[in-house]
Amino acid sequence: MKKLALHWQILIGMVAGVLFGLLSVSVGWVGFVVDWIKPFGTIFINLLKLIAVPLIVASLIKGISDLKDISKLSKMGTRTLAIYIMTTVIAISLGLIIVNIVQPGHLVKEETRTEMMEKFGGDAASRIAAAEKQKGQGPLQPLIDIVPDNIFGAAASNGNMLQVIFFVVFFGIGMILIPEEQSRPVKAFFDGVNEVVLKLIDLIMLAAPYGVFALLCALVVELPSPDLFVALLGYAACVVGGLLILIFGFYPTLVKIFAKRDYKFFMKGISPAQLLAFSTSSSAATLPVTMERVEEHLGVDEEVASFVLPIGATINMDGTALYQGVAAVFIAQTFGMGLGLGAQLGIILTATLASIGSAAVPGAGMVMLVIVLGQAGIPEAGLALIFAIDRPLDMLRTVANVTSDATVSMIVAKSVDKLGEPEVKEWDDNYPKR
Repeated sequence: MKKLALHWQILIGMVAGVLFGLLSVSVGWVGFVVDWIKPFGTIFINLLKLIAVPLIVASLIKGISDLKDISKLSKMGTRTLAIYIMTTVIAISLGLIIVNIVQPGHLVKEETRTEMMEKFGGDAASRIAAAEKQKGQGPLQPLIDIVPDNIFGAAASNGNMLQVIFFVVFFGIGMILIPEEQSRPVKAFFDGVNEVVLKLIDLIMLAAPYGVFALLCALVVELPSPDLFVALLGYAACVVGGLLILIFGFYPTLVKIFAKRDYKFFMKGISPAQLLAFSTSSSAATLPVTMERVEEHLGVDEEVASFVLPIGATINMDGTALYQGVAAVFIAQTFGMGLGLGAQLGIILTATLASIGSAAVPGAGMVMLVIVLGQAGIPEAGLALIFAIDRPLDMLRTVANVTSDATVSMIVAKSVDKLGEPEVKEWDDNYPKR
């Protein structure tokens, strides 16, 4: 009997988790879910995070050293960054267009606004404090933060991935510049580490359906009262609508035009990573699976995927950028503020930079949103208005981030003639494959 494909296993786990969560709420099993089911979801995410830094180090060093030419690295890097910035700007612009047409902020009643400000004001204050600390560090602090003073200290936290990537790229350049016979043992070591890490990913993904079941079940039982969501449906519809356009329209169209691959091929290839991104709300945690799907199912050469995807998981946050644009205008509308063209162009610029600076972990975009609000002159305390519904939206915008990363990797691979046929045929979608 043929084994059920991975994306169907994950989808079944997600649906079962939601249904069991709803059942638990109705029969009073919330404590049981929190104490005995949620920990398995946490363990699953921790396993994925555990493998993220070793994967980035091994795969990126392998990818850069395989180039054997600084000019190839420069060419690939320039194209990658240019496309990432382009898709981010388009994502923000799409969000602003939708929120200005729908104007969901006008649906919020005064009593609802007061209730939500009181309920989530403490959470908003902590995010504001974090953002204020970030804003007070000077205009070049983000540049300083890229360069670590201790690579082992930087590698100790997934929030420092940009620092790890900087060191690994620097290390890889050094390998290219020394004689090949001297770099060969180092390259062989990291090639071996890369294969071991990929095998570990296979083992971790055997638990994926159970991990997402636990995550979704816990999410359902921990959601705030549904009454708070009524006034936020318009805002959520704007964010979800924009993200769905990106995921199912914009990215597949780019793949069709620039990578010459059809819709079904792309969506089937990346769907397990999308489902995992939805469950974990973390581009970093999803990165191992994204890399394997892109290489083995979408045909992207390993040296391209190992360079483009880790960078994308760190700086390419299209879904986060769209959400920040919608949220900023929504909060302004709620407070009766009008934002002119200049202010909204400022939101595009600030949200682009903020999305690049967002860590690839759940909830990081909320901190960066404070900076976007402050730039536009919107009360940062309005952040409390969207806390109640942020978690489900965070899940979907992570899907957009991951889909964008895969799209850009295919386009870059096609541009440097590194996009071939996938290792695993389209009809052989079982897991694990190694």
